[in-house]
Amino acid sequence: MTMNQSKWTIQEQGCFLKKTGELLSRGYPLSEALESLVHQLPSKRKQEIARCLSELKEGYPFYQILSNMNFNKSLIGYVFFAEQHGGLASAFLEGSEMILKRGRDAEKLKKMMAYPLFLMMITSLLFLFVDHILLPRFSSLFVSMKLQPNFFTRMVYLFGDILPIFIMVIFLIIMVLLVYYIFRFRQQSHLDQKRKIVGIPIAGPYFRLYYTHFFAVQLSYLLSGGLSVYESLSLFEQNDKQPFYKGIGQVIKIHLRKGDKLEDILRDFPFFEKELPNIIRHGQKNGRLDQELIFFSRHCLSLLEEKTEKLLKVIQPLLYLFIGFLIVSMYLAVLLPMFHLLEGF
Repeated sequence: MTMNQSKWTIQEQGCFLKKTGELLSRGYPLSEALESLVHQLPSKRKQEIARCLSELKEGYPFYQILSNMNFNKSLIGYVFFAEQHGGLASAFLEGSEMILKRGRDAEKLKKMMAYPLFLMMITSLLFLFVDHILLPRFSSLFVSMKLQPNFFTRMVYLFGDILPIFIMVIFLIIMVLLVYYIFRFRQQSHLDQKRKIVGIPIAGPYFRLYYTHFFAVQLSYLLSGGLSVYESLSLFEQNDKQPFYKGIGQVIKIHLRKGDKLEDILRDFPFFEKELPNIIRHGQKNGRLDQELIFFSRHCLSLLEEKTEKLLKVIQPLLYLFIGFLIVSMYLAVLLPMFHLLEGF
């Protein structure tokens, strides 16, 4: 059961799932919702949805169909769990909102970085011209006139000496990381991989928030569908499309069978937020664990959005500051000695 088609963009996937969720929330069966969407989608997607409908009628699970359409794994996870607990509409809407937000953030990052990176490229070309052609000619003149190099001239020369070393170091780091990924990282279990990912400086906390959000929201949906914690984790264990969450389900179930408490087990998982065990303990006390988890998952998502916004606001000014300093240094490295010469006349 394979589908040969152009890959759906994140925006297309999110909009498709969102519209499906909206129709389901109005009482449409899944097959009728898809039939209605056929008329709203571009012509290049109509044939794929028609094939999707025929496979759905043959009994294939919807998450498997989306997997064969190369949909995002997180969206497939939402659909997989939704088909287990029955809350298709709310899960589809939640998943589509998450993936659309991620797409908007990625697009915003591209737009914010495009102009600074273009400036960096132009500045680099200008720097090469100044450092290798213009400044050496002026320097020989300044030396003959017994003028000492100023601060900005020294900065340009220093940057010219450091730049090749910096590029070489970055290249070596990338090669080492690539070798490590191929021969070591890929051989480790998915849980060990995530332990290392959340330990990455700066990026690690973002991944931790995302993993916590997904785990909390899916567990909440399963619990609200009437399943016990153990039964919910059994469904996590059956999720072959997301090996990380499958591994979590397996490990937690082993510890639960030993008599360990769920909050104590999660406390040993570094890829979840530290507040998650407290949320679970509080939810079990008041008998509203599903509600506590859904609220906490939304808190994680909003916190993720805030941290992303702050990071974007820091990156762009720093790039502009660096570019501005480099341009001013090149400008003054040439002009200041010329002013000294003019004063001599």
